[in-house]
Amino acid sequence: MRLRNVKNAKDIINKSNYNLVNFMDYKGCFNKLFNNDNPIHIEIGMGKGDFIIGMALNNPDINFIGIEKFDSVLVRAIQKLENYDIPNLKVIRIDALDIDDVFFNEIDCIYLNFSDPWPKERHARRRLTSDLFLAKYDSLFKDCCRIVMKTDNRKLFEYSVISFTNYGYSIDDLSLDLYNDDLSGNVQTEYEKKFVSNGSIIYRICVHK
Repeated sequence: MRLRNVKNAKDIINKSNYNLVNFMDYKGCFNKLFNNDNPIHIEIGMGKGDFIIGMALNNPDINFIGIEKFDSVLVRAIQKLENYDIPNLKVIRIDALDIDDVFFNEIDCIYLNFSDPWPKERHARRRLTSDLFLAKYDSLFKDCCRIVMKTDNRKLFEYSVISFTNYGYSIDDLSLDLYNDDLSGNVQTEYEKKFVSNGSIIYRICVHK
Protein backbone atom coordinates (compact mmCIF):
# COMPACT_ATOMS: atom_id res chain seq x y z
CA MET A 1 0.00 0.00 0.00
CA ARG A 2 1.37 3.40 -0.99
CA LEU A 3 1.68 5.98 1.77
CA ARG A 4 0.18 9.45 1.71
CA ASN A 5 2.46 11.90 -0.03
CA VAL A 6 5.00 13.69 2.14
CA LYS A 7 5.50 17.38 1.40
CA ASN A 8 8.79 17.98 -0.45
CA ALA A 9 9.52 14.24 -0.42
CA LYS A 10 11.66 14.39 -3.54
CA ASP A 11 13.78 17.23 -2.12
CA ILE A 12 14.22 15.40 1.19
CA ILE A 13 15.37 12.28 -0.65
CA ASN A 14 17.72 14.09 -3.02
CA LYS A 15 19.40 16.02 -0.20
CA SER A 16 20.16 12.87 1.78
CA ASN A 17 23.71 11.53 1.77
CA TYR A 18 22.24 8.04 1.72
CA ASN A 19 20.45 8.59 -1.59
CA LEU A 20 22.58 7.82 -4.63
CA VAL A 21 21.55 10.02 -7.54
CA ASN A 22 24.43 9.24 -9.91
CA PHE A 23 24.13 5.48 -9.47
CA MET A 24 24.73 4.78 -13.16
CA ASP A 25 28.31 5.99 -12.70
CA TYR A 26 29.00 2.98 -10.49
CA LYS A 27 27.63 0.14 -12.60
CA GLY A 28 30.10 -2.71 -12.32
CA CYS A 29 32.19 -0.93 -9.68
CA PHE A 30 30.01 -0.22 -6.65
CA ASN A 31 32.94 -1.32 -4.49
CA LYS A 32 34.48 2.08 -5.32
CA LEU A 33 31.44 3.81 -3.86
CA PHE A 34 32.00 2.05 -0.53
CA ASN A 35 35.78 2.17 -0.88
CA ASN A 36 36.18 -1.50 0.00
CA ASP A 37 35.76 -4.98 -1.46
CA ASN A 38 33.16 -6.20 1.03
CA PRO A 39 30.17 -8.20 -0.26
CA ILE A 40 27.26 -6.18 -1.63
CA HIS A 41 23.69 -7.13 -0.74
CA ILE A 42 20.61 -5.42 -2.17
CA GLU A 43 16.98 -5.32 -1.10
CA ILE A 44 14.53 -4.81 -3.95
CA GLY A 45 11.47 -3.04 -2.56
CA MET A 46 12.97 -1.73 0.69
CA GLY A 47 9.80 0.00 1.87
CA LYS A 48 10.32 2.25 4.89
CA GLY A 49 13.74 0.76 5.54
CA ASP A 50 13.46 -1.22 8.77
CA PHE A 51 15.00 -4.37 7.30
CA ILE A 52 17.93 -2.89 5.43
CA ILE A 53 18.80 -0.46 8.23
CA GLY A 54 18.82 -3.34 10.70
CA MET A 55 20.89 -5.53 8.40
CA ALA A 56 23.43 -2.79 7.77
CA LEU A 57 23.80 -2.07 11.49
CA ASN A 58 24.17 -5.77 12.32
CA ASN A 59 26.61 -6.51 9.48
CA PRO A 60 29.17 -3.69 9.16
CA ASP A 61 31.39 -5.87 6.93
CA ILE A 62 28.67 -6.11 4.25
CA ASN A 63 27.60 -3.22 2.02
CA PHE A 64 23.85 -2.77 1.56
CA ILE A 65 21.87 -0.98 -1.14
CA GLY A 66 18.12 -0.49 -0.87
CA ILE A 67 15.99 -0.21 -3.98
CA GLU A 68 12.62 1.54 -3.86
CA LYS A 69 10.30 2.84 -6.57
CA PHE A 70 8.08 5.31 -4.72
CA ASP A 71 9.15 8.65 -3.22
CA SER A 72 6.26 8.43 -0.75
CA VAL A 73 7.77 5.27 0.72
CA LEU A 74 11.48 5.99 0.34
CA VAL A 75 11.20 9.32 2.12
CA ARG A 76 10.12 7.46 5.29
CA ALA A 77 13.34 5.46 5.23
CA ILE A 78 15.37 8.61 4.59
CA GLN A 79 13.77 10.29 7.59
CA LYS A 80 14.71 7.32 9.78
CA LEU A 81 18.27 7.38 8.48
CA GLU A 82 18.74 10.94 9.73
CA ASN A 83 19.22 9.38 13.17
CA TYR A 84 22.06 7.10 12.04
CA ASP A 85 25.56 7.13 10.67
CA ILE A 86 25.75 3.97 8.54
CA PRO A 87 28.67 4.06 6.06
CA ASN A 88 27.78 0.67 4.55
CA LEU A 89 24.29 1.68 3.35
CA LYS A 90 22.98 3.54 0.30
CA VAL A 91 19.54 3.77 -1.31
CA ILE A 92 18.50 4.14 -4.94
CA ARG A 93 15.13 5.24 -6.27
CA ILE A 94 14.39 3.12 -9.36
CA ASP A 95 11.82 0.70 -10.71
CA ALA A 96 12.84 -2.94 -10.23
CA LEU A 97 12.38 -3.43 -13.97
CA ASP A 98 15.53 -1.35 -14.48
CA ILE A 99 17.66 -3.27 -11.98
CA ASP A 100 19.91 -4.80 -14.63
CA ASP A 101 20.76 -1.31 -15.89
CA VAL A 102 22.22 -0.43 -12.50
CA PHE A 103 24.39 -3.39 -11.44
CA PHE A 104 26.67 -5.79 -13.25
CA ASN A 105 28.57 -8.79 -11.88
CA GLU A 106 28.94 -7.39 -8.36
CA ILE A 107 26.03 -8.45 -6.12
CA ASP A 108 26.35 -11.29 -3.60
CA CYS A 109 22.76 -11.52 -2.35
CA ILE A 110 19.29 -10.21 -3.17
CA TYR A 111 16.54 -9.82 -0.55
CA LEU A 112 12.89 -9.85 -1.62
CA ASN A 113 10.73 -9.01 1.37
CA PHE A 114 6.92 -8.97 1.20
CA SER A 115 6.89 -8.10 -2.48
CA ASP A 116 3.67 -7.28 -4.32
CA PRO A 117 2.06 -10.69 -5.03
CA TRP A 118 0.37 -9.53 -8.24
CA PRO A 119 -2.40 -12.10 -7.66
CA LYS A 120 -3.96 -12.06 -11.12
CA GLU A 121 -2.44 -14.64 -13.44
CA ARG A 122 -2.14 -12.17 -16.30
CA HIS A 123 0.22 -10.13 -14.10
CA ALA A 124 2.40 -13.10 -13.09
CA ARG A 125 5.51 -11.84 -14.88
CA ARG A 126 5.44 -8.69 -12.74
CA ARG A 127 6.22 -10.77 -9.67
CA LEU A 128 9.81 -10.27 -8.52
CA THR A 129 10.35 -14.04 -8.65
CA SER A 130 9.07 -14.52 -12.21
CA ASP A 131 11.39 -15.79 -14.93
CA LEU A 132 11.47 -12.24 -16.30
CA PHE A 133 13.08 -10.93 -13.13
CA LEU A 134 15.22 -14.00 -12.46
CA ALA A 135 16.77 -13.46 -15.90
CA LYS A 136 17.49 -9.84 -14.99
CA TYR A 137 19.17 -10.91 -11.75
CA ASP A 138 21.60 -13.21 -13.58
CA SER A 139 23.83 -10.35 -14.72
CA LEU A 140 23.83 -8.72 -11.28
CA PHE A 141 25.53 -11.49 -9.35
CA LYS A 142 29.27 -11.62 -8.81
CA ASP A 143 29.70 -15.37 -8.42
CA CYS A 144 27.04 -17.52 -6.78
CA CYS A 145 23.48 -16.30 -7.25
CA ARG A 146 21.76 -16.07 -3.85
CA ILE A 147 18.22 -14.88 -3.12
CA VAL A 148 16.42 -14.69 0.23
CA MET A 149 12.67 -14.14 0.17
CA LYS A 150 10.05 -13.56 2.87
CA THR A 151 6.31 -13.20 2.37
CA ASP A 152 2.99 -13.64 4.12
CA ASN A 153 1.32 -14.63 0.83
CA ARG A 154 1.05 -18.42 0.50
CA LYS A 155 0.24 -18.38 -3.22
CA LEU A 156 3.18 -16.10 -4.02
CA PHE A 157 5.42 -18.33 -1.95
CA GLU A 158 4.31 -21.48 -3.76
CA TYR A 159 4.71 -19.75 -7.12
CA SER A 160 8.19 -18.58 -6.16
CA VAL A 161 9.38 -22.01 -5.02
CA ILE A 162 8.37 -23.44 -8.40
CA SER A 163 9.85 -20.48 -10.27
CA PHE A 164 13.20 -20.75 -8.47
CA THR A 165 13.55 -24.49 -9.01
CA ASN A 166 12.46 -24.30 -12.65
CA TYR A 167 15.12 -21.65 -13.20
CA GLY A 168 17.89 -23.83 -11.78
CA TYR A 169 18.09 -22.60 -8.19
CA SER A 170 18.72 -25.01 -5.32
CA ILE A 171 16.92 -24.56 -2.01
CA ASP A 172 19.20 -23.96 0.97
CA ASP A 173 16.50 -23.29 3.54
CA LEU A 174 12.71 -23.20 3.49
CA SER A 175 10.29 -22.29 6.26
CA LEU A 176 6.53 -22.67 6.10
CA ASP A 177 6.16 -20.86 9.42
CA LEU A 178 9.18 -18.74 10.19
CA TYR A 179 8.11 -17.78 13.71
CA ASN A 180 7.80 -21.42 14.73
CA ASP A 181 11.20 -22.22 13.21
CA ASP A 182 14.72 -20.90 13.75
CA LEU A 183 14.62 -17.10 13.92
CA SER A 184 18.40 -16.74 14.27
CA GLY A 185 19.57 -13.59 12.52
CA ASN A 186 16.09 -12.60 11.34
CA VAL A 187 15.57 -8.85 10.90
CA GLN A 188 11.97 -7.72 10.62
CA THR A 189 10.50 -5.40 8.01
CA GLU A 190 7.78 -2.93 8.96
CA TYR A 191 5.19 -5.11 7.18
CA GLU A 192 6.50 -8.19 8.96
CA LYS A 193 5.97 -6.63 12.37
CA LYS A 194 2.37 -5.83 11.46
CA PHE A 195 1.65 -9.26 9.98
CA VAL A 196 3.16 -11.13 12.92
CA SER A 197 1.17 -9.05 15.42
CA ASN A 198 -1.97 -10.03 13.50
CA GLY A 199 -1.08 -13.72 13.68
CA SER A 200 -0.15 -14.13 10.02
CA ILE A 201 2.20 -16.94 8.99
CA ILE A 202 5.50 -15.79 7.49
CA TYR A 203 7.15 -17.90 4.79
CA ARG A 204 10.87 -17.75 3.94
CA ILE A 205 13.06 -19.37 1.34
CA CYS A 206 16.80 -19.08 0.68
CA VAL A 207 18.09 -20.28 -2.69
CA HIS A 208 21.29 -20.30 -4.73
CA LYS A 209 22.65 -21.37 -8.09
